[in-house]
Amino acid sequence: MDNRKLLPIVITVAVALIVIIGLSSSIFYTIKSSERAVLFKKFSGGLDKENIIIPGFHIKAPWNDVIVFDVAESKVEETMDVLDKNGLSLKVDVSVRFYPKFTKIGYIYERFRLAYINTLVVPEVRSTVRQVMGRYTAEEIYSTKRSDVEMAIRTETADVLGNETNNVEMTALLIRSINLPDKIKQAIENKLQQEQEALAYRFRLDREESEAERKRIAAEGESEANNIINNSLTPELLKMRGIEATLKLAESQNTKVVVIGQGEGGLPLILGNN
Repeated sequence: MDNRKLLPIVITVAVALIVIIGLSSSIFYTIKSSERAVLFKKFSGGLDKENIIIPGFHIKAPWNDVIVFDVAESKVEETMDVLDKNGLSLKVDVSVRFYPKFTKIGYIYERFRLAYINTLVVPEVRSTVRQVMGRYTAEEIYSTKRSDVEMAIRTETADVLGNETNNVEMTALLIRSINLPDKIKQAIENKLQQEQEALAYRFRLDREESEAERKRIAAEGESEANNIINNSLTPELLKMRGIEATLKLAESQNTKVVVIGQGEGGLPLILGNN
């Protein structure tokens, strides 16, 4: 076979291989397990928001762009100054964990690009924290209603980030610390201590009142019992009880007792067994 006839084929294949190798980075791509992607098709419709590219090895037209999203859970920690209901300045440390909804990364990119954390998550978290804390006093935030404040911030932040416009799933939000001016903090702690002391004093009073009531009821019951007994002790009953006691003494073999009745109707005379 004439090698000259094969030469154009070899040249064509070689050129094709060179082109493929040169364009390989534009044709072949890999999506990692913690990533999802969408394509921007320059000549056929722009951003394809509906078709989410899953992890694995893929091929695309060299003129299309791959937009890769890290969908692993992220964490943001924010320290901010907020005002309470009375305008008092507080410093709050907040942590929030979240991730973009996998099937909505195209919509997130369309609105916020890849910097959605700084353009969406952080501003919304800061705004919600300020709004919620502005409904409470420093004392409530610091002590009595801290759990309510944290719950309200968590719920409202999750609602804002997760709505159909933003498409970010929040998994946790924690208030790490709340710092007040030292004087205000001391005043709140003193007030809480006084309230605890007042509650303890009230408890002691209630306990003493309950004990006094118990003793009064017991005394009334004892008095009533004595009245019943006294009313039932007729002369005939006393004589019968005396006779029963005398008989028991007489039956004892070791008895050396002499019992003599007193007054009218007194008990009979009982001597020892000697």
